[in-house]
Amino acid sequence: HKVRYVIEFHNVHKTYRVAGKDIPALHSTSLRVESGQVFGLIGHSGAGKSTLLRLINRLETPSGGQIIVDNEDVTAMDANGLRRFRQQVGMIFQHFNLLASKTVADNVALPLTLAGELSRSEIEQRVAELLARVGLADHAKKYPAQLSGGQKQRVGIARALATKPKVLLCDEATSALDPQTTASVLQLLAEINRELKLTIVLITHEMDVIRRVCDVVAVMDAGKIVEQGPVADVFLHPKHPTTRRFVQEDEQVDESEQRDDFAHVPGRIVRLTFQGEATYAPLLGTIARETGVDYSILAGRIDRIKDTPYGQLTLAITGGDMDAAFARFTAADVHMEVLR
Repeated sequence: HKVRYVIEFHNVHKTYRVAGKDIPALHSTSLRVESGQVFGLIGHSGAGKSTLLRLINRLETPSGGQIIVDNEDVTAMDANGLRRFRQQVGMIFQHFNLLASKTVADNVALPLTLAGELSRSEIEQRVAELLARVGLADHAKKYPAQLSGGQKQRVGIARALATKPKVLLCDEATSALDPQTTASVLQLLAEINRELKLTIVLITHEMDVIRRVCDVVAVMDAGKIVEQGPVADVFLHPKHPTTRRFVQEDEQVDESEQRDDFAHVPGRIVRLTFQGEATYAPLLGTIARETGVDYSILAGRIDRIKDTPYGQLTLAITGGDMDAAFARFTAADVHMEVLR
């Protein structure tokens, strides 16, 4: 089946003029986002991810290059074209951006009222549907000040979906929320992506957000994409130093510290990565019995990447037939790195 790209950047760059100097915010970048994908951009502040996100709906104007969204050249649009186009692109913000003086229902209705295409009763019906979709059906008459952060963000999501957009942009949508609320908002975004086949582009500085909902991730550093690929590949086998730092922050492991900790541990040190069903298979015991090796677990985690379980274990292996053990791991589709 032919892949359809809903967002394409061709050599897009953005420079700001500050005090007579050109400051590059985004170096020449090309990327493609498939229809129905959750595409994550991760980077520290100042890496250029917000600039890139805001170029998609032309809240920022590129200094050069071409941006195609849903087969339309966004770079060539006039003010009218942009207004129409922006109804196709919903956006959720870090600090919710709700109007304090309007009820929840009126906040959600706002894009529909501005678009002026539906009657009042049609708008009311659409708002009721949206509030039910985000789990806030009984909060329609409340004001933003009466809501928790997670509820405000759900209102933001409902408002972003109001005009039935093809693309949803999320600008650090969970970084103002506590971990539990973050998890429920991300779950809602994942459901929306699955049920509405909506393409989502989200930016974050947290690998955990990427791991929970994204299909593809691009890692940004100093205005460039330094690594990009399916989340499982990038997360489990990061190549660029910036990516490795994000993964370690997520694991809360300091690698240099770990290396020193292992200095006194005898044996060969290996890191095994399991994905999918292999994650739960009793491999270690079987291989230890068959090859006579002993192992101790030095570090490890079992978790999920979107819907796929994965495990990563760092082991010290001593005695027995090590080569046979390593061959068995490789044969069982386990990715193995020898650390020492």
